[in-house]
Amino acid sequence: MGSSILDALNVRVEGTGDKYLVLAHGFGTDQSAWQRVLPYFTRHYSVILYDLVCAGSVNPDHFDYRRYTTLDAYVDDLLNILEALRVPRCAYVGHSISAMIGMLASIRRPDLFSKLILIGASPRFLNDKDYHGGFEQGEIEQVFSAMEANYEAWVNGFAPLAVGADVPTAVREFSRTLFNMRPDISLFVSRTVFNSDLRGILGLVCVPCCIMQTARDMSVPETVAKYMKEHIGGKSTIQWLDTEGHLPHLSAPSYLARQLEIALSQ
Repeated sequence: MGSSILDALNVRVEGTGDKYLVLAHGFGTDQSAWQRVLPYFTRHYSVILYDLVCAGSVNPDHFDYRRYTTLDAYVDDLLNILEALRVPRCAYVGHSISAMIGMLASIRRPDLFSKLILIGASPRFLNDKDYHGGFEQGEIEQVFSAMEANYEAWVNGFAPLAVGADVPTAVREFSRTLFNMRPDISLFVSRTVFNSDLRGILGLVCVPCCIMQTARDMSVPETVAKYMKEHIGGKSTIQWLDTEGHLPHLSAPSYLARQLEIALSQ
């Protein structure tokens, strides 16, 4: 992508504040997931939004299967965006996969990040000996098989489970952005995410972190938030959210915005 990364990943800067805030979306969505959260921050921040290269809103020609086999290439994209925008320092809010992307970026460039707010973050989704990630290998393989067999049916089943809360508009919105993704890219990214194990990097994170964990997140159990707090190298806190599901920015945007304001002020 080179110098065209701002165009390729639909980078926008909204707001008039002198501080920078990055809102980074997770798997299956795009930057529109933040549309109901964004207005709360444009007075006090210059808010940076962009689409991950796997998002359906990005030209699929930009998705290089050889390059995006790990999260490192996504970290390159984030750091290249901040460099292109000449951002000296920012607060960073990352959802799901983007939470881990932000942590990896902060290890490379701790000077760039004043705080990381991690929503629905998991360093590993698979269970291990003394680690409860939430999924067994066989369960993950069933997900991949379902995606391959009938992507539309998989989306229709997965979206309401992921949203968790009884918010039909959020289910429709998440379904829309999942359907926008090319199924082969969606499957490839799912394999990358579910087979990742980033537990070993947590101790290298020295930027202050706020881990936001909702009740009954089908993708990330509460044990994962506690594990991350115990293993992150720098100062970290857990903010327990009084809402359900993996996508609070879609299901409870006003509530999440207030919680983000609290975390950013601390």
